[in-house]
Formats: sequence, C-alpha cells, structure tokens
Amino acid sequence: MAKVYEFLANGFEEIEGLAPVDILRRGGVDIKTVSVTGSEFVETSHGVTIKADMKFEDGTFDDADLLMLPGGMPGSTNLNAHEGVRKALKAQYDAGKRVAAICAAPMVLGSLGILAGKRATCSPGFQKYLTGATYTGNLFEEDGLVTTGEGPAATLPYAYHILSYFIPRADVETLEKKMQFAHLMGKE
Repeated sequence: MAKVYEFLANGFEEIEGLAPVDILRRGGVDIKTVSVTGSEFVETSHGVTIKADMKFEDGTFDDADLLMLPGGMPGSTNLNAHEGVRKALKAQYDAGKRVAAICAAPMVLGSLGILAGKRATCSPGFQKYLTGATYTGNLFEEDGLVTTGEGPAATLPYAYHILSYFIPRADVETLEKKMQFAHLMGKE
C-alpha cells in the first residue's frame, strides 16, 4: 500500500488539506496528516481546528511514497519556516521520490530549489516564489517527481491525478464517478 504524509501548519486552506486526504483514503492510499505545530491540533486559515493523525516529531517520513503540502496563508509560510519539513521534502526529492504542493505552498519547493528547470503552477501572485520554474497557470502541473496545483478550485483534479500514481487509472475513474466528479467535468 502506498504511503503518503501531508504536513499541516496553522493557517492551511481547508479544502486543499482535507479533500486530498479524503480522495486518497477512498482510493486505498495510506495517507497521514502530520501537524507541525508541536500539538496534534492545527487551526486552518478560516479558524477551523482539526486533529492531525500525528505530530511531526513522531515521524521519520523516509517510508513515504509522496510528501504533500496544502496551501493557504499563513500556512504556506509556516511550512516554509519549519526546518524539519524543509529537510524531509529535500530528502524525499533527493531520494527520487514524489513531492506535491498546491496554492501558495509550491513556494516551499521553490525555496528548496526543487522547482528549478521544471514546469509548475500555484495560486496567481505566488509565481514569483517558484524559483527557477516555468509558471504555467494550469489547474495542476506534473513535471517529473513534482506535482503542483493552482488553488482551491484545482484541489479535486489535483488529488485525483495524485491518486493515479498509486492505483490504476480505471479505478480512479470509477471513484470520480462515485464522487460525481466525472459528472461535474462532463465525463459521463
């Protein structure tokens, strides 16, 4: 079973943090939310407090197939300021394994040099933080081991695309139908 960790900092965007967890779990992926606050509790950008599956201090993350970052402000800057998150992302990427970030959070990947020479997207206005990347403005972008998403409206296509790394595309399409995403996108 695929293993994914999603790092959550105070100020993360709810839909970008929780919808991918929902979709990946429905697809059979073992995804854990990881609080970087020093507590299991994390407050979202709109004042909702959630309990993460684990605290950053309790993990090593070297068994991850993918490390994810939700966007939101100040969540993205809080993730960028967390040295442990930065080291985990760099180690993951340097080991030839996947990383993903959406909305403002690709700034973290940009600050680590992970986006250099790659196509990437992010929330409009944050492209200046995609150091060395070619900004595409697409809903989501995959370039090698890096997946980036534009923002809240991109969360579902971004999450389904990420799920396709771990299960057959036909199974992703079945889930898209069950969750009415296919209908939304005019695929049925």
